[in-house]
Amino acid sequence: MTLDPQIAGLIETLDSGFPPVHTMTGAEARAAIRARFVPNPNPEPVFHVADRQIDVAGGRVGVRIYRPESSEPLPILVYAHGGGFVFCDLDSHDGLCRNLANSIPAVVVSVGYRLAPEHRWPTAAEDVCAATLWAAAHAAELGGDPSRIAVGGDSAGGNLAAVTTLMARDRDSVDIAAQLLLYPVMAADFDTESYRRYGRGYYNPRPALQWYWDQYVPAVEDRRHPYASPLQADLTGLPPAVVVLAGHDPLRDEGFAYADALAAAGTPTTRCSFEGGIHGFMTMPMLDLAHRARREAARSLGELLRR
Repeated sequence: MTLDPQIAGLIETLDSGFPPVHTMTGAEARAAIRARFVPNPNPEPVFHVADRQIDVAGGRVGVRIYRPESSEPLPILVYAHGGGFVFCDLDSHDGLCRNLANSIPAVVVSVGYRLAPEHRWPTAAEDVCAATLWAAAHAAELGGDPSRIAVGGDSAGGNLAAVTTLMARDRDSVDIAAQLLLYPVMAADFDTESYRRYGRGYYNPRPALQWYWDQYVPAVEDRRHPYASPLQADLTGLPPAVVVLAGHDPLRDEGFAYADALAAAGTPTTRCSFEGGIHGFMTMPMLDLAHRARREAARSLGELLRR
């Protein structure tokens, strides 16, 4: 496998510029990542965008709602941003969520879940699950169809989306129609072939990935819980999935393993594999590959939600 040419031209700069978050506190890592963030002065237009606060167990979280213009109720995608359970927010993933809203098309409810280490496992997962229940209950006012609710996320957010489908099934709380998992965190296994090959020099290094788990699920025994590591779960009875995988990603193998496990459990599973990609590439709008992946993921999810 070879890196995408555009990524190959940027990888040294990307990798050398990634903050050594594993040497920081959570607050320091958030500040370092936030300092790198440059908002798009001309974001992709969406018909209606609004910020809200919703109640969750023990507090409130922000959501940002993106609604494309439509005369009919649209599917709803509840979206959890990546960031190692520790950083990123509604702003960091604003561009991706705008694009998904327009491309699927769907009402996108982006969730500003509470972050580790101040809020450890399973707080973030419970927040995303609560936001999904809120979206279902408020579907009509959002312009959405309560029978076509999907959950999605990238990286750590992919973990939270997958866990939300498990919680919804186990608690019989809401019918989820589909799931969108973008290079998801699925297990605390740092010795896979993809970790060995791509855990250094490919922008998202192994020490950082281990540190994320230390912040979110510090107790090793808890990492075996299916609501922490979905690869440990019984995957029967889950909604159809779209799984996006990047070839040069330490998390590649666990993403493939989860897609395999879903399919083996009888879940219709669409894989969108981008061999030249690195972890997080879909939130890098300078890359042609990112736009191609967004189009393919949106098309695949849209097909599931139109059934």
